[in-house]
Amino acid sequence: RLLWPALLTIIGVAVLAMLGSWQLLRMGEKRAFIDRLQAQAAGAPAAMPAASTWPGLDPAALDLTRVQARGAFIDGPFASVRTTIASGGPGTRQLSGFGRWIFQGFRLEDGGVVLVNRGFVPESRLGQISPATGPAIITGYLRAPETRGSFTPADLPAQREFYTRDPTGIAASLGIGPVAAFYLEAERVGDGMTPPAGVDANELIGRIPDNHLSYALTWFGLALTLIGVFGAWAWQGRKPASAV
Repeated sequence: RLLWPALLTIIGVAVLAMLGSWQLLRMGEKRAFIDRLQAQAAGAPAAMPAASTWPGLDPAALDLTRVQARGAFIDGPFASVRTTIASGGPGTRQLSGFGRWIFQGFRLEDGGVVLVNRGFVPESRLGQISPATGPAIITGYLRAPETRGSFTPADLPAQREFYTRDPTGIAASLGIGPVAAFYLEAERVGDGMTPPAGVDANELIGRIPDNHLSYALTWFGLALTLIGVFGAWAWQGRKPASAV
């Protein structure tokens, strides 16, 4: 009589415990991301890795490294990556809503080519953006390529329109290459309201939600509740039926 309810309870508790554990894992990853970004933003930018060393570098290990790159933008069009940025809190100076990240090739002084994410542009203002030209010094953060999810829409390389920040695919649509396996996300320059608006580390950190602990406690609480419900039901079933 108790076998199937007990099995279903065990399965339910296991699933709820896994969800709680996953939230704790995500909390650790997110806090490590924030700590690294804060540390990098507070220090002086490092030199851009020499192009000759790129084949031996791990993009994941480089992620969020703050660097300064010297070179010139490659003449030609830019590509865009669709995104959505939530509006910030009081005092935020950042464009938000539906829009695009603007990507363009940048040739370094040592000859290497890296893609630069120049910043965010609202969809309604995309027509105002022109390709950057000429020499430049760019301070920003090295970023590893984005991975494609199960529900990520297909890219449109012929229109230079993408849904993931993938340097290899974007560079191919621009007709440039070979390029670095990572890309450079430019820091904000100016008031943050003029597109393309680069990243501001402090505002980015302020926008990152960190609700994972409360979610984890909710899942663990539901698991304990399920155990309690089963225990009460099983205990109730032990009582003899009342005589009629």
